[in-house]
Amino acid sequence: MKTIENFQIRPAHVEDVPVILQLIRDLATYERAPNDVTATEEQLVDVLFGERPAAEVLLAFEGRSPVGFAVFFYNFSTWLARPGLYLEDLFVKPEKRGKGYGRALLIELAEIARNRGCGRMEWAVLDWNEPAIKFYRALGAKPMHEWTVFRLTRDGIASLADSGRVGQPASAKGSSAARLASLARRKK
Repeated sequence: MKTIENFQIRPAHVEDVPVILQLIRDLATYERAPNDVTATEEQLVDVLFGERPAAEVLLAFEGRSPVGFAVFFYNFSTWLARPGLYLEDLFVKPEKRGKGYGRALLIELAEIARNRGCGRMEWAVLDWNEPAIKFYRALGAKPMHEWTVFRLTRDGIASLADSGRVGQPASAKGSSAARLASLARRKK
């Protein structure tokens, strides 16, 4: 836990879920997509604090007021044979910027990455977000111009999963469970 005057960073707890959801909504508004947030408190409880947490959250406070957050999880580098820390979201409320809160969150994340043996930290930034790009460059981060981010959404994932594998007859296409059941029947 870091304390700088009236500022504090700490890991989120399950009782912070309403604060986390509000910060997610604030971020979506800032990123010009306020209607795209479908997350619920129940989903966040499960995905962040359930049996298999998918991500971790650091919360930043000015006094007792939440002013920002960082959501992160681990990826993996085969070349380094080490985990990496992937920063999904870093957000400081616009009216609280310029006080060093974003930098403090990134320093905390760098300490976590170092302490947990991560080989690198990565994140994405919207092309139009010039203040963030300038901020990250000032910290020594370098853009990965030779890489393009690709994404499948829920519908794309389902479509790809349902498409089957190359070389399979159309009748064999379907869910992995159906393919496994089919293989099991053939072995009998």
